[in-house]
Amino acid sequence: MAKFEEGLRYSESHEYIRVEGEYGYIGISDYAQHALGNVVYVDMPEVDDEVTAGEEFGAVESVKAASDLISPVSGTVVEVNEALEDTPELLNEDAFANWIIKVQLSDPSELDNLMDVEAYKAHCNE
Repeated sequence: MAKFEEGLRYSESHEYIRVEGEYGYIGISDYAQHALGNVVYVDMPEVDDEVTAGEEFGAVESVKAASDLISPVSGTVVEVNEALEDTPELLNEDAFANWIIKVQLSDPSELDNLMDVEAYKAHCNE
């Protein structure tokens, strides 16, 4: 069964963001990694790339499907999780510990458009 983590914000497309100050760590939820199955590749943007809320910033490929990554917020990529380049299966081991990109938020008010953990659980159960 999927795990849900308190204190994060979630998008309808199953990305999460953990906000720390002016930065956000974006990854896929545990629910999403369960749905995908064994992750074999993660396509990530470059550092200094701009991401826009609601738009694609990469993709996750598994043995059974590929899924676009949709950014929950707008901002500038300040770091990518390079460990995922060689070991993408880390997303299956712990989706919440293994974020995909770190962004500097350009509009923190966009966080208000995302779900809290209770709303996200309800979304997943629909």
